[in-house]
Amino acid sequence: MKRGITVLVSLSALVTVAYFTTSKWAIRHETLTFNDPARDNRPVAVDVAVRRDKEMQASAGMITLPVAILNHGNSVKFSEYSFLANVFAARGYIAISIQHDLPTDAPMVTKVGELYVGRLPQYQRGIANIRFAVDEMKKIEPNGDYDRLTIVGHSMGGDISMYFAKMYPDQIKKVVTLDNLRVPFMTEGKFKILSFRSKDPVFKADPGVVPNEEVCEKSGITVVQTGYQHTDMSDRGPGDVKSTIRGLLDKFLEDDSPLKPIETKTPTAMTEPGPVALYAPVKN
Repeated sequence: MKRGITVLVSLSALVTVAYFTTSKWAIRHETLTFNDPARDNRPVAVDVAVRRDKEMQASAGMITLPVAILNHGNSVKFSEYSFLANVFAARGYIAISIQHDLPTDAPMVTKVGELYVGRLPQYQRGIANIRFAVDEMKKIEPNGDYDRLTIVGHSMGGDISMYFAKMYPDQIKKVVTLDNLRVPFMTEGKFKILSFRSKDPVFKADPGVVPNEEVCEKSGITVVQTGYQHTDMSDRGPGDVKSTIRGLLDKFLEDDSPLKPIETKTPTAMTEPGPVALYAPVKN
């Protein structure tokens, strides 16, 4: 059974869920730096976000926590996606945001005509960072499901996410991208994909990256067409952009999450993003 839909979201659409205002004590953030001996002790910094109560249950051996890997866009830091990390943490995930580039790294050289417009070295470096960070996190948070990852990324981080999924499809639970532009979507239907697309005159996806509506429907791909700018899809973006993305992401995670959101105050009514239903009817 496969499901896919294209969702249109207007600029004024807001999806408000109460637990996104979770108090600081409920979600723990920690920044760690690992050094990879296989790459001249390259430092790989990560921000870890996790619900304190679920972390305690996992430490007691009561549950295994799902794991989400967050990948930043070019020129944006790993610490600038807390609006996404908190959604996953509130759902009971271990959310791990990874810093992929360093000031000492060689500058990106884009070459038209080469695979992914010359960005393949950056994607391969991102893959190495993910695999190394996951191995290190297993030692610190051993009660996570590292065999089935949810991979998330913005811009180049979205391309890293999709490239990782292409290389290791059996290790993927879900993929979420925010305006990835170079690496084509996987259409085999092995896992669900959610992608937020910008309406930006400068940042355009390469031909063939985003499948057409028919392919999305068959492959379990949800495409959210927004009116937002490409650079708005991080903590730097306006509040209404982040609120809408958070709400739709939470709906995407809801179908297979046994965990309930944390409610720290009386829940407010959820506002649907316009007259279009969030999901199409399931087709058998």
